[in-house]
Amino acid sequence: MDLSRRGLLGAAGALGAAGAVGAVGAAAPGPGPGPGRGRGRGRTPERVVTGLERLIADGYGDLAGQRVGVVTNPTGITADARHLVDVLHADERVRLVAVFGPEHGFRGTAQAGGSEGTARDPATGLPVYDVYDKSGQALADVFTAAGVDTVVFDVQDIGARFYTYIWTLYDCMRAAALADKAVVVLDRPNPAGGARAAGPVLERAYASGVGREPIALAHGMTAAELALLFNGEFLAALPARLRTVRMSGWRRRDRFGSTGLPWVPPSPNVPTPDTALAYAGTCLFEGTNLSEGRGTTTPFQVLGAEGVDRSWAREADALGLPGVWFREAYFTPSFSKHAGRVCGGVRLLVHDPEAFDPVRTGIGLLVSARRAWSGFAWREDHWIDRLTGSDRVRRMVDAGAGVAEIAADWEAGLARFAAVREKYLLYS
Repeated sequence: MDLSRRGLLGAAGALGAAGAVGAVGAAAPGPGPGPGRGRGRGRTPERVVTGLERLIADGYGDLAGQRVGVVTNPTGITADARHLVDVLHADERVRLVAVFGPEHGFRGTAQAGGSEGTARDPATGLPVYDVYDKSGQALADVFTAAGVDTVVFDVQDIGARFYTYIWTLYDCMRAAALADKAVVVLDRPNPAGGARAAGPVLERAYASGVGREPIALAHGMTAAELALLFNGEFLAALPARLRTVRMSGWRRRDRFGSTGLPWVPPSPNVPTPDTALAYAGTCLFEGTNLSEGRGTTTPFQVLGAEGVDRSWAREADALGLPGVWFREAYFTPSFSKHAGRVCGGVRLLVHDPEAFDPVRTGIGLLVSARRAWSGFAWREDHWIDRLTGSDRVRRMVDAGAGVAEIAADWEAGLARFAAVREKYLLYS
């Protein structure tokens, strides 16, 4: 696994800046060289300092005397691309006893809806437990069997309600409370920014593994902020013993490209920060019979199916959606929907990230696809309802509603969520 993990992370190392100093929970001065790595290497003059790096700089005070297990994947790295499992295992101040893998697995090799199973990490000898799709007492039993006192969460999220890592965090918090374990969340940037929340709020009747609680589709929060919200709003009857380790240098309007941090794909089909920016809208096409670009080099940035022609791109462009252009595209997925077949469709080109609204864009693409292609259909299991959080978007699209009408339908719920969200924001 060492070679596999280093192979996944090595390319990111050339892009990374060195480590940083700063006390946990307080503003750090500016980034400086990390311990033992990065001296003499080029670095970004200003960059975000992650929760992991601040934990290291603080001497692991939150983990002192604890048997530690970490929930992580290839994204759990320092700014110079060292993986936190390797760093913690090598440091005598930390007693690391277990690793827990979310969807896609600890090494990130599994496709959507999959994981890597339980194994042992050859690099460290640590047991790696598969915790994807586990919750409640069953997950609490895993923590007990692993012999941990504290569960550390360090995974890069991408800001969409249906990206499962935040619900792994939620499940781990609930299970840790049941098993009387502490939880420490190491914060990382929301790559889509966090200036605002967007999209419909989940209705509880549609709760699932891609949305356990009523939050907005694009929540505009970091993992630490969500952990605080989960504890305060949804787990209040049995809250986790929670500690969050903040970043320094991150502002809510920042996209990932301005953080100075290396990008490691958080899942196999999110290869770039541009993919993450579009994902909250274009992933809605998982609920249709069109390809969302899986099996191409630009997943979630190209959409289409056999038989779609250039009329869809014209329909989409005519909507005048802010910050994005559409052009006709042709592609052949190597796997997933329409594998091995030439698809016609659209390519998204985001030219103004500040103006771009991924959720409205996704709705606009659904509306225009239904108008432009007679073969358009929803998945028979109505997966779109799980993704949007209710059946209202599907029913309104079918009724011929436009983007503005559909968006107006969720505004009241979004305003209520925004007021709750405000209480838990850590960054200006």
